[in-house]
Parts: sequence; C-alpha cells; structure tokens
Amino acid sequence: MLDSQAGFTRAGFDDRMPLRLLLSNISCVVVIMSVVVRFAPSPTGYLHIGGARTALFNWLYAKHMGGKFLMRVEDTDRERSTPESVQTILDGLTWLGFDWDNNDPSINNGKPYYSQFDMCARHVEVARQMLANGTAYYCYASPQELEAMRAEQKTKGLPQRYDGRWRDRPASDAPEGVKPVIRLKAPQEGETIVNDLVMGSVTVQNAQLDDMVLVRADGTPTYMLAVVVDDHDMGITHVIRGDDHFTNTFRQVQIYKAMGWDLPTFAHLPLILGPDGAKFSKRHGAPSVSEYRDLGYLPEAIRNYLLRLCWGHGDDEIIPTSQAIEWFDFGGVGRSPARFDFAKLNHLNAHYIGQTEDKELAALAKPFLEKLLGHEIDVVGLARLEAALPDIKPRVHLLTEIATAAQFYFDRLEPDEKARKLLSPEAKGYLSDLADQIRQLPTFTHEAVEDIFRTYAERQGLKLGAVAQPFRAALTGRGISPPIFTAAALLGKEEVLERLDMACC
Repeated sequence: MLDSQAGFTRAGFDDRMPLRLLLSNISCVVVIMSVVVRFAPSPTGYLHIGGARTALFNWLYAKHMGGKFLMRVEDTDRERSTPESVQTILDGLTWLGFDWDNNDPSINNGKPYYSQFDMCARHVEVARQMLANGTAYYCYASPQELEAMRAEQKTKGLPQRYDGRWRDRPASDAPEGVKPVIRLKAPQEGETIVNDLVMGSVTVQNAQLDDMVLVRADGTPTYMLAVVVDDHDMGITHVIRGDDHFTNTFRQVQIYKAMGWDLPTFAHLPLILGPDGAKFSKRHGAPSVSEYRDLGYLPEAIRNYLLRLCWGHGDDEIIPTSQAIEWFDFGGVGRSPARFDFAKLNHLNAHYIGQTEDKELAALAKPFLEKLLGHEIDVVGLARLEAALPDIKPRVHLLTEIATAAQFYFDRLEPDEKARKLLSPEAKGYLSDLADQIRQLPTFTHEAVEDIFRTYAERQGLKLGAVAQPFRAALTGRGISPPIFTAAALLGKEEVLERLDMACC
C-alpha cells in the first residue's frame, strides 16, 4: 500500500498530490507533482483576519507537503491599491511568521512578491490567443445597449446576464467608433464541475453562465482572466481561498478549459463569522492583523487560533506550529463557518505568554511598557521587568496587560480609589512603624520584608492583610498587584522607603 503521507493519492479527491505513472515495457516510474500554493490579497486596505487564516492554511499546506508558498499582490485596481496597503499586508504576514518562496526582488521586477499589474500585457496576450483559437470573441455592444438588455430581462423576470448578441456575428458588422471588449465564448450546453477538497463535487449548468468579459474596452484585463493566467503561469497546483470566491471558480474553470490548461485543485474555506453569526467585521472587534499585534497578542497564539477556525485534529486545542505543519490536511477542514471567540483567543494568548521565556517576553513587552511610560527604559529597567515576569505572567492575557501590571516598577502612581481606602489613618500608622523597621534591615530581601510584616501583625493582633494591603497600596497605587513582598525587593530599599514616606505624609 502506498504511504499517503508521502504524497500519493487513491482515486477521488483529497488533499494529497496527484500521482502520474509513466509506464514502459521495462519499468514503472512514479512522478510526483510538487505542491505550489499562493496567497493573493488585494492591497486596498489592511490584512484582514480572514485573509490571514487563508494565508495560514496555504502556508501550512505548503510546509506539510514540502512544496512552495508564493506571494502575489492583486494590484490591478490602481485607484484603490496603495504601496502603504501592500506594506501593511507584508508586515502582517511577516509578523505572523509566514515566509514565502518568491521574496527575491530580482525575479519580481524589484518587488518581494509577484505583482498582478506587472503582468497585464501577458493577460491580454492570453485573451488574444483565445480569439485566435475561437474560444473568445469581440463584443461591440455599447453600455447603453447592455443597460437596455438588462432592463428588458428584469421586466420579463429573466436572469440578468449577457445574451451573446455578438457571439457569432462577423467583424464586418462592427459599428464605427465603438471599442470592443473581448468575451469568453463559454460553452452553452453541458455542465461545469468543480471537485473541491472542502465542499466536495459541485455542479453548475453551463446555461447559467454567460460569456464574461476578459478584456475591457480600454484594453485592461478583468480580474477573472488575470487570476487564471497568473495561477497558470506561477504553476499553482492548489488554489486555497475563502468560499466567497466559489462562484467565481466555475467561470475560471471555463477559462482553463478554453486554453487547454490543466486545472489546479481547489479548496474553498468557510467564512469566519462574528460572535453574533454575521460576517466578521470591525463592529465585532479588531478585523486587521496589525490591530491584534498592537493589542498585545503573540503571533503564535493568532496562528493557533486561526488554525482552529474550521479545522480540527481531534480534541486538540493547543497546537504549536511545528505540530500543525505535521498534522495539517484538508480532511480536518469543516464546511460550516466558524464564529470568532475572543475569550478562546485570550485563553490561547495567555497560554503562549506563560510558555515564553522571561528574557524574550521582556523584550516583547518592552515597547508596550515604553508607550505607557512615555519614555524608553534602559538595560537596568529591562532587567527589572524580566525579574518581575514570573509573578506577572500567570495574571495576564496580553502584552499590554504586562505593561500595565509592571508600570508601578517604573512610575510612582497616584493611588486609585481602592488604594486610597486602604491607606486609612490607622493603616498609615502601621506603615510608619514598619518603615522604621525596614530602615534597620541589613539585607533587603523579600523574605526579610515579609518576616517583618508577619511579626508586626502578630504583635498587634492583626491579620497579615491588615498591613500587607496598605503596603501594596503605598508601593503600587493599586489594590491589586503581583506578590507585594517580591515586588518590594525588586523596587529596592531606598525606593520602598521613599514611597512609604510619601504615602504616610
């Protein structure tokens, strides 16, 4: 039996590579087609979290199959495509940890990705090849004619689609002064079948599909043509994208067939919904990858969470990237949309924060802390932050929360309402007594400070909290903080005494 993990496939459609057997009278040679996938965003804005999920599944599949993950920017919409959007998308992919295999500017006209706009001449060339082989034709219908056609169809309750009026007319009938479009001469009978790795086998009757425009009257190619030509020229073997593209696929298949090109394998991923079941958007929370980065999420947590949106491996929830690469296939992708759950994402982020080494985590939290403080922290400050992390990590979900929890180590904060209540006149008296004892300590450690407080509370007939909580309020300005005696040791004897003096005055 052939090993499916090695990339072989039985009859039918699954996520394995195609198998070609070249037979001769003396040998049987197995040729395995290498997997090539692509992520092809439109640079008209930020990298949406749904786009990031699509990129992740493409990237994982390429890694799983030992193939290539290519980057293409579909920038033919020149009015809306901007260099800033392109850079935002590239930065988001880089932050998520995705590397692509065509990032050499020397092979991409000076860009670290394929540009669809750069290939416009090639797209038009293919349309002209289709004219020559009879699978496309010039259409001279004016915009006014087409508008009247659609109005009549609407009145009669007919589907609004091009009626093929120039499909078989000779060029000699062309009116003067009208620049034609090039349309696909689509089959009018039979059916188009898409065998999808996620959705299964789906059929559309060709009578429902009209002769779409391939090249506009101004000579620019349409998206439908450009996508097919680019995917063919880039050698894409698997088109993995959101299922909002599924209806386009039937038309694109017809272009492949018109050119006599091999079809790629398609996999359309269910959409991501908001908690309310509507399509995920800004009103549900941060829709862009850059916002998750700025909110203090870790890329490994985002990868893990996006992986679990419509894909599963048993009951596993915590799936490191290396394990995801080993496990990923389309058998685990469900057909139903997934709802975004911020509570689950925060739980995952807290897990990965807890798993991160303190030195690395301090470096990650440093920019958030500096933003909160309004100034940079030096090497000594960074070391203090690192030393504080063992007590902070179990209490937070985000890097921003680390910054908030650590702020008091660097700033003397004004007491909040809870802290002010803790600093009663009676409590200030306790703290004044304790400050005198702290001054006498030969060695300032958290054990020594805690021992002073415990002994004092016992002598006064108090619970430890009666003196420890005001101590917390005096040092941190808050009623909640990391373990206060450890925090005091990190602040140092001099700083602790100065904060006690300020609180007691």
